[in-house]
Amino acid sequence: MTHEPMPAVKTLARFVGIALLTVHAAAFELASPQRTAKLCVPAGEPECVRLAAADLVSDVSKITGQTLLAGESAGSVVVVTLNRPESAALLEKIAPGFGEGLKGKWEAYRVETSGDRLIIAGSDEHGTMFGLYAFIEKYLGVDPLWFWASRPPQPRATLAWDGVQLASGGPSFKFRGWFINDEDLLTEWQESGGQRRIDYPYYKQVVPREVMRAVAEALVRSRCNLIIPASFVDIMNPPEEALVQECARRGVFVSQHHVEPLGVSAFSYFIYWKQRGRDLKYSYFSHPAEVREVWRAYAKKWAAYPNVIWQLGLRGIADRPMWMADPQTPQSDADRGRLISEAMAAQVQILDEVAPRQPRQLSTTLWAEGSALNQQKLLTIPAGTIIVFADNSPGWKWQQDFYSTPRDPGNTYGVYYHHGLIGSGPHLAQVPGPHKTFACLKTAAEQGAGTYAICNVSNLREFVLGVDATAKMTWRMDAFDPEAWLADWVRMRFSSQQEPIARAYKIYFNAWQLHPEQQVPFLMDGQMFGAGHTALKQIAQRLLGKQTGGVSAEPDRQAAHNPAATATAATNDAFWVGLNDMHPRNLGRRETLKPLAAQQAGLTLALLHARTAAAALPEREAAFLRDNLIYQSALMFQTGAWLEQVLLADEALELGQTGACVAALAKAEAAFAQLPVLAQDYCRSPWENWYRGCKKLNVETTLKKTRDVLEQARQAQAHAAQRESKP
Repeated sequence: MTHEPMPAVKTLARFVGIALLTVHAAAFELASPQRTAKLCVPAGEPECVRLAAADLVSDVSKITGQTLLAGESAGSVVVVTLNRPESAALLEKIAPGFGEGLKGKWEAYRVETSGDRLIIAGSDEHGTMFGLYAFIEKYLGVDPLWFWASRPPQPRATLAWDGVQLASGGPSFKFRGWFINDEDLLTEWQESGGQRRIDYPYYKQVVPREVMRAVAEALVRSRCNLIIPASFVDIMNPPEEALVQECARRGVFVSQHHVEPLGVSAFSYFIYWKQRGRDLKYSYFSHPAEVREVWRAYAKKWAAYPNVIWQLGLRGIADRPMWMADPQTPQSDADRGRLISEAMAAQVQILDEVAPRQPRQLSTTLWAEGSALNQQKLLTIPAGTIIVFADNSPGWKWQQDFYSTPRDPGNTYGVYYHHGLIGSGPHLAQVPGPHKTFACLKTAAEQGAGTYAICNVSNLREFVLGVDATAKMTWRMDAFDPEAWLADWVRMRFSSQQEPIARAYKIYFNAWQLHPEQQVPFLMDGQMFGAGHTALKQIAQRLLGKQTGGVSAEPDRQAAHNPAATATAATNDAFWVGLNDMHPRNLGRRETLKPLAAQQAGLTLALLHARTAAAALPEREAAFLRDNLIYQSALMFQTGAWLEQVLLADEALELGQTGACVAALAKAEAAFAQLPVLAQDYCRSPWENWYRGCKKLNVETTLKKTRDVLEQARQAQAHAAQRESKP
């Protein structure tokens, strides 16, 4: 006999049912005050996967205070790599067929809940690692660049979802990564990681291992797999080798600066022979056997590490052509191209000797003279080499050889793109926006140069927006939309004021004025510093009664790259021809002042929108906006105000108006003196000493130079007044 429940019981049952529907448990719970999932990483997984799993544990702890512990596969997070037998067997046991779509692919992954498990599976170790980080970013909300953006994950009590589903068939660019270059801020921000044995005004210290560890973590969190860890790495010096070690343990491909074929820069060459009691010129023309000996020694050392992308080429001292280090080198482009080609062939032969059975990746970067010689078809590049085209710097367009070089099926092709570049590009503030970067890289992919993309990110912190955008687009170019990306990037970082903030970023990126001929920015920080120094030098000479040749609004080419350089822009040397777009023609004072005023207006408008939005944000969000947009806009505005007044001061002095010159220099000094004041908040904890190593664009030196010339002008004005007062 069936009994109907009493009405009150029916009501209670209905209430309980509604409540259960309202507070039902999520399908997968990673961590909560009541429980945490277990983490299962099979013993055969490589170190890079284990480090990524450790980052997951660390992130969960930061967010919830709970710790994921190792455990069996049931009720846990299971991390497996298909090309690892133990992991593949486990996956087939717990989820038959789960990995079928991944087999044989490059860096593909699938992340999905299956019952009470979360399975993170990769086609290879990179795929597994990137699957972990994709899950961490999307579901835990952790910024891949959290350390460099000062954005640790936000605390939450519970991490649980009705379902998790992520998948990628692999990246658009096979190799994607960063070049840590012109890293004057990184080298001295923290206590030294050791001394560098280098005869150069910069890089006297090694970036500490802990700092490089944070760089490498951000790299893989961004799903990049390639890094050049520093400028002029000498792997024979243990503190510098530590930089390579920190990157290698993350499983990424490690490569070398384009002045370091087989890991050898001119500095390394000098050290090698000095230790052997010989003082030799760095020249493959004059000392080919000695150069090959150093290449062979360094190649043996580098070959101890997996995943090296070997740099081929032949360059001279401090990012200059070889012929500037040895005047005896043949002077014709054809002979120089032949010598470089012979050197690359010799480098491949050395690799055949020292690492005959290792999988090998080769690259050569067509930078500066390489670009010019390649356009003339004067280089013979070994088969199988990734040929890397360079942008004009900074990331505004590809040079002509990108378009004119036929794509040889025996080689693959890639690109070298700049977010930062000393002298002729941005260093202390970002310039290329995501729309411009996307246009360049989309063209690269469409024009058969989509195998490799390395981005110069300088000291990294200044360029977190562009770096994040570039990582996303090189991962999946066909799914990237710069407008949607920027809106989403803003939405993820700011709880309100999203439209005004996105507008402020767009105004900022559109503020940069383009040269009327090359259509590239010509008033970035490095360019303005250079132009201002040139004008200050002219003012000082005028005050001493010396004749000058007219002001240049263009940065001094020697100072922009290497103060010791002796070449001049007036020659037809392939080096300067290759860098032509980096140094737009001097427009003169008045032609420079007009676009400078337009740029100042754009920066002012960006500041207005950004500061208004920041006032309505929580402090954590406002601090990030101040660092990434407000500070950079203000820095560039004050630099522009300084340059404007320095140019006006030079013009006034040229017209014989010493008083007007003094007045303009006083305004210039007042504008530039704001830079250290603005930097105080940017250099708050933990970044107190961030500018301690600021030697490339030296704010302190530039301010002193401005004050010295101002004082010189005041003395000249006083002397003139004394002369006029005498009967």
